Amino acid sequence: MTISFVRTKEQQERYKMIAELADEFAKHGQEIDEKGIFPHENIGKLKRSGYTKWTLQKSFGGESISLYEMLLYQERLAKGDASTALSIGWHLGIVMDLWEKQNWNESALDWMMNEVAGGALLNSAATEPQTGSPTRGGKPQTTAQKTEAGWLLNGWKTFTTMSPALDYFLVKASIQGTDEVGNFIVPRNVEGVIIEETWDMIAMRGTGSHDLLLKNVPLTKESLAEKVTLEQKQQPNGWLLHIPACYMGIALAARDYAVDFASSYSPNSIVGTIKDLPNVQRLVGEMELELMNARHFMYAVAEKWDLSENREGMQGELAGVKHVVTNAAVSVVDKAMRIVGAKSLQRSNPLQRYYRDVRAGLHNPPMDDMTIMNLAKQAFRSH
Repeated sequence: MTISFVRTKEQQERYKMIAELADEFAKHGQEIDEKGIFPHENIGKLKRSGYTKWTLQKSFGGESISLYEMLLYQERLAKGDASTALSIGWHLGIVMDLWEKQNWNESALDWMMNEVAGGALLNSAATEPQTGSPTRGGKPQTTAQKTEAGWLLNGWKTFTTMSPALDYFLVKASIQGTDEVGNFIVPRNVEGVIIEETWDMIAMRGTGSHDLLLKNVPLTKESLAEKVTLEQKQQPNGWLLHIPACYMGIALAARDYAVDFASSYSPNSIVGTIKDLPNVQRLVGEMELELMNARHFMYAVAEKWDLSENREGMQGELAGVKHVVTNAAVSVVDKAMRIVGAKSLQRSNPLQRYYRDVRAGLHNPPMDDMTIMNLAKQAFRSH
């Protein structure tokens, strides 16, 4: 029996709706994975359901759901189809983050929130071939040149998740002639915006995380939403917990499959099913303990984020959640495959997909080595 973190009646109603969509998405998970196609139909259903506006403020027609709630629904979606969940999670999280931090200039922020209210989808485009993950502090090689009309952008972004469905790309670019980095709003239909379909990974094959090429892209002055410097202290990002929530959803799906298999598989060498075998019970018990530890940690930190008036000291806990949850998820899927045995490697078996997908979490930010190093520094500072 899966521990439920759903609390209120309103959460139960929303969770039921998401669960129904997730179960529907699960039916197409194998096809999406094998063909490496983007789940346009899934994303369309999420838009029509209103889900893409749930993290939007009520003043703009959204639902103003908390981080805790977002994780509930993202985890459940990922249990159905991980690529769909991770894709939409970036949009939901960024919408939440933009309003919470209020770093953008007021007119740009209000305009973007109204666009989301109208159904627009957005994601950031920050990673580059030469700089890697922006969490490691590299300066963007994508450039923004000031012009009389506004700006001219040139650059190459990688891992632009959900690119086939995005309406806006939030692009970080170095402003020429300065030490500043700008965050620019780039509409999909502007001249010079090119999606190069390079996504060919063995994991999360349906996320459409292609390369974004920017070739002399003309933007208006209003497209610059904010300026930052590399020395500027990085604010904690609670919304990034949508990442571990996604991989926890995969682990839960793997656990359920293994338990169902063990409850029904009865080789003629034993009486009853393999669920009564000591080694199987040990593996199931270990899975339950890992899931319990990781989920309680994740939801406790999310609740702390929602209730805290001072979030500045939460970087360590947020990074810790990602580390603990993703590594636990990898372990749980591995144990599930040990229970099922060689059948788990059949292409028609979802466990082999879960195995590939869950490992992608190790390469989402923040990386394990950075988390451990920063926690060590935090310990020495507090000492």
